[in-house]
Amino acid sequence: MTDPIPVTLLTGFLGAGKTTLLNRLLHDPAGGRIAVVVNEFGEAGLDHDLIEDSAEDVVLMSGGCLCCSIRGDLSRTLTSLLARRAHGDLAFDRVVIETTGLADPGPILHTLLVDRLLAPNYALDGIVTAVDMVLGAATLDQHPEAQAQVAMADRIVLTKSDLADTDTGAAIAARLNRLNAGAKRITAEKGALPAGALFGLGALRNPMTPEHALDWLAQPDPDPLAGLSGLTRPTPPADLPPPAHHAGGDRIATASLRLPEPIPAQVFDFWLDTLIALRGENILRLKGIVHIEGALHPFVFHGVQHIFEPPVPLTHSAQSDGTSRVVIIARDVPDSDLRDSLSLLQMTPDDLFKAQGMTVHALEQPL
Repeated sequence: MTDPIPVTLLTGFLGAGKTTLLNRLLHDPAGGRIAVVVNEFGEAGLDHDLIEDSAEDVVLMSGGCLCCSIRGDLSRTLTSLLARRAHGDLAFDRVVIETTGLADPGPILHTLLVDRLLAPNYALDGIVTAVDMVLGAATLDQHPEAQAQVAMADRIVLTKSDLADTDTGAAIAARLNRLNAGAKRITAEKGALPAGALFGLGALRNPMTPEHALDWLAQPDPDPLAGLSGLTRPTPPADLPPPAHHAGGDRIATASLRLPEPIPAQVFDFWLDTLIALRGENILRLKGIVHIEGALHPFVFHGVQHIFEPPVPLTHSAQSDGTSRVVIIARDVPDSDLRDSLSLLQMTPDDLFKAQGMTVHALEQPL
């Protein structure tokens, strides 16, 4: 078995500058040989017309928004690329999928996880979301797809910064803090980016270092060097209260938890089973680094709705404090519900036994 082919999902709302970024990625020496899948919105194929000839293989998918045709076109396209690669007709090291501005990343991730041929051969390397600094705040106000694109991002690329004034930049930064405070942001000057800035973002791979896993988890840790390298990890002030449900009209909510002690296995299973049973359809991404009582190593997990990738152990972990970190990104779920769900991870086995007993007793009562 060879390592899965890394897949970068390049998303962002209409006019955010995805195609300019794509052209830069095709020239990035850190990317190697790239196969590009571009979705054609409608019949014009405007984005495809702008892609430079430097791409060795550009596959234009027709038929509208990528998220609408995902069960068929995307699977067939990626399967075809695999076959051509296996036969020696095409050589590539990674795949970049550029979605239309109206695409929700969720169904795309779902397809990569559940397709029986794609899942063992492709692995998500990261979701990169372009955000227009001039119109981004208004776009997020009006379009839930744009909110999902930001909330699910592993890295956010800020475009058109030269056209944004200070107040506009501050407004979009505040909005991004609410939707996805942990994802690192990088400013693209006319599409220019540091080499390798948008590759190697995924954590579900072997071997994996704890440092890389923590970076992928996008925990909003303070960064004393923020801004010096072009990468920033914004941190909301600690004295601010949690945002109200759907603050600013947002349909996306994010909650996270850190536990300093290892989690009992039965408690973790109960929490995960309960969350997926009650809110699985609303979960955009669920990811974490978890220490289980009695386990030799912590592990990294990642899921979309009801589907989870195989957990990856951190066998080279230098992190000995036993701290578990979990992040939930959900749509149309109150923040309070997400926090209540995460609080279940703080139960002891005795608490769990009592909770299960009360549930059984309630089910046994006559209607």
